Amino acid sequence: MRLSGVFIGLLCVARLASAGVMPWPSEGDLTGEYREVLAEEEDTLIHIARRYGLGYEEITNANPNVDPWTPGAGTPIRLSLRRLLPDAPREGIVVNLPEHRLYYYPVAKAGEVRVVVTYPVSVGKMDWSTPLGLTHIASKIKDPAWYPPESVRKEHAQNGDILPKMVKAGPDNPLGLFTMRLAIGGGSYMIHGTNNPDGVGMDVTHGCMRLYPENIEELFKMVAVNTPVRIVNQPFKVGLSGGRLYVEIHPPLESTSSAIVAPDRTDLARLVAGVARRQPVGPITWSNTERAFSEAVGMPVAVSEGPERSH
Repeated sequence: MRLSGVFIGLLCVARLASAGVMPWPSEGDLTGEYREVLAEEEDTLIHIARRYGLGYEEITNANPNVDPWTPGAGTPIRLSLRRLLPDAPREGIVVNLPEHRLYYYPVAKAGEVRVVVTYPVSVGKMDWSTPLGLTHIASKIKDPAWYPPESVRKEHAQNGDILPKMVKAGPDNPLGLFTMRLAIGGGSYMIHGTNNPDGVGMDVTHGCMRLYPENIEELFKMVAVNTPVRIVNQPFKVGLSGGRLYVEIHPPLESTSSAIVAPDRTDLARLVAGVARRQPVGPITWSNTERAFSEAVGMPVAVSEGPERSH
């Protein structure tokens, strides 16, 4: 089976976690594998997260009883490397805001293995929500200059941080070395790198989506102008694998936007019941559903047995 040069590099086993390349589900919605590692003495959860292609919220949610700054040598760390794909068309780019994660579905040519490319992202903070909906990549810029909007300069000035009207390209630029402007908000919303990688995977931006420097460089090379970008709000993901029903629960976004609504247990029950009606799965284990909701660790949990078989 033939693979393009790009995907040969991306699928190299040594780079699988950092590159964010995951196998296309052979059936259903689940991809990746569960993994656990032991923290080393000098580790923080931020160090481990970046090492394995995760963001801050992902790794702290998956390890709620671990000190993020001093986990301690030998402490088992759960890695959320197994995930359900968002409920959205599997094309172009999909960003699921509460998951703090971007999915890119490259088109495979004849003879190529199809994959899913996925990276952690930072998204808009409470009063600066990342907009929802369908847009596309309007332009790509290497070594961008940053022109902070007046609203951003005013916010920084209130905190004693005076921003210039233009920040030239380079290591001190908050956009990093690569940016892709979206065709929304007059081009003010972007997918870009960062000069502060420790903040990747949090609600810290003014609406843009930030990636680790190594991730935005990879994505920038793969994605073309006009690629569709869907931005969704799915704290609850429900999907199938091997005839079993799974749920994956992420803490909802905190936002003042009327478009961002936090779902509750009833919404989750409706989602689960709706999928179960449409697909042949076994009885639902509602206690597992409740546990997944209560813990919200961002990892898939099986909530049904396999499909019922006729005798």
